[in-house]
Amino acid sequence: MGNRYVALGSSMAAGPGITPKAPGAPLGAGRSAVNYAHLVAARLSLDLVDVTFSGATTANVLSEPQRGAPPQVDALDGTESLVTVTIGGNDVGYVPLLFAAGLPRWTRSVPVLGRVLREQLDGAARDAALARVGGALRAVGEEVRRRAPSARVLFVDYLTLLPPPGTPARPLSAGRACCSWTI
Repeated sequence: MGNRYVALGSSMAAGPGITPKAPGAPLGAGRSAVNYAHLVAARLSLDLVDVTFSGATTANVLSEPQRGAPPQVDALDGTESLVTVTIGGNDVGYVPLLFAAGLPRWTRSVPVLGRVLREQLDGAARDAALARVGGALRAVGEEVRRRAPSARVLFVDYLTLLPPPGTPARPLSAGRACCSWTI
């Protein structure tokens, strides 16, 4: 088995905003030179092919080009020893949901904006989207396995930002809650 590692996924894998940017990354990919794929590759001495792309959906991994970039699975050639996949959040509106949930409750009553926010926070719609993404994730896994039959394939989950319902969130220490903001 080779030393080739291919990273597939969306912004959670690409690392937009984490400097420095990956050299040669397509405009809009938001790909960092120190995203988790680069760190893993360096630690394990693997030859990285990072095709992660901010905004990607399972369709962009499987079959649909994104901003001129080919479907991400096209990077697989069968010589991979490792493939990581971080995808699905954009299929279910992960970032818009976080944005909507973080706004004050009164914004849900503002004309037009309120309707959009309520749609984002609709639990039944979210459950339906999550049910649909399960099949898409299986399809990604099957296609990755078909194209990289000898690779170790790891699905890397999105960050868990909050505990399950009914479980209180532990407060962050001052050291962990500290950030430096630049505009």
